Amino acid sequence: MNRLEIDELIDDPGTRILVCCGSGGVGKTTTAAALGLRAAERGRDVVVLTIDPARRLAQSMGLTELDNTPRRVVDVDESKGGSLHAMMLDMKRTFDEIVEQHADRERAQQILDNPFYQSLSSSFAGTQEYMAMEKLGQLHATGEWDLIVVDTPPSRSALDFLDAPQRLGSFLDGRLIRILSAPAKVGGRGALKFLSAGMGLMTGALSKVVGTHLLTDIQTFVAALDTTFGGFRKRADATYKLLQARGTSFLVVAAPEKDALREAAYFVDRLGTERMPLAGLVLNRVHATRAGRLSAERSLAAAEALAERADGESEQPADPVGDDALRPADLRLVAGLLTLHAERLRVIDREERTRTRFTSIHPEVRVAEVPALPGDVHDLAGLRVIGESLGTG
Repeated sequence: MNRLEIDELIDDPGTRILVCCGSGGVGKTTTAAALGLRAAERGRDVVVLTIDPARRLAQSMGLTELDNTPRRVVDVDESKGGSLHAMMLDMKRTFDEIVEQHADRERAQQILDNPFYQSLSSSFAGTQEYMAMEKLGQLHATGEWDLIVVDTPPSRSALDFLDAPQRLGSFLDGRLIRILSAPAKVGGRGALKFLSAGMGLMTGALSKVVGTHLLTDIQTFVAALDTTFGGFRKRADATYKLLQARGTSFLVVAAPEKDALREAAYFVDRLGTERMPLAGLVLNRVHATRAGRLSAERSLAAAEALAERADGESEQPADPVGDDALRPADLRLVAGLLTLHAERLRVIDREERTRTRFTSIHPEVRVAEVPALPGDVHDLAGLRVIGESLGTG
């Protein structure tokens, strides 16, 4: 198996952005947090940006909440000069910040109060992914952190931010938007009169479908597009190029399960199509390789024999026995342990087959493994354990 050296990746000063992507339930958020913590305690100034609304990241880092502003994580070993911050993308707040940055105070307030804008900034398809790109671009532009770790949503939509510039651009360049913005672009009362006949027919028909108030809100919003949002596509394209550039690395996170590795293969293929730099695969919850010579079949056979013996002895009258004799309860306990051993071996075999199938299809993908832990990770100590597993392998 092609080994992924995580410490080399996070120690490299040329690595500026790490994007963790993967399906839900594979430990992606925990992996992002563990990577951020390990990099910080090895001397880097790190910010972890999560797009996943779950609160696991905040809890594991000892924070009561996460919002659109990076918060410093305490109890981090900063003896090597590093630091750790964490934040969660607030889609609407990021959109509002763009408005406030690119419009004068009066125009900005008009847009922020516009009902159509409020709906667009909260629920328009692709807005979250676009705002993720905006926030990533903002964090990178500040130069405050030398490593940004991005935790993406837990589904295939995790890579939708790659399509966000095109999707939002298609909306802003759409025929309806161009028609609605025509009067504002032409300008002047005379121009409005000239366009009033054609616009009147169109808006009259639209008002019957969407309502007069909504149509007015849309037209008011569209009138501000050119002056306020003209840099949307430019900034998104710049961030897209940043994701393709040297210094950015994608990590696909998965578990050694059939469905999770099928999703991982999708991410690997998609990243290759988009020419995004793939660092490798992080495989979480891997059970240790088999130890000893007792196979699953022999374990189950021995367990069955011991269970039958225990049942037989339970039916016999009690006789004095030596101290070394096993009682029926002891026999059942040993039989249960042998059954658990057999089940574990079967899990290991299944994981090995699944992993081998993935690596045979994608031999070029480097892999780092994290062993299965006895419990959930919910604090910095647990994150350190994962980080050490990733670093030392």
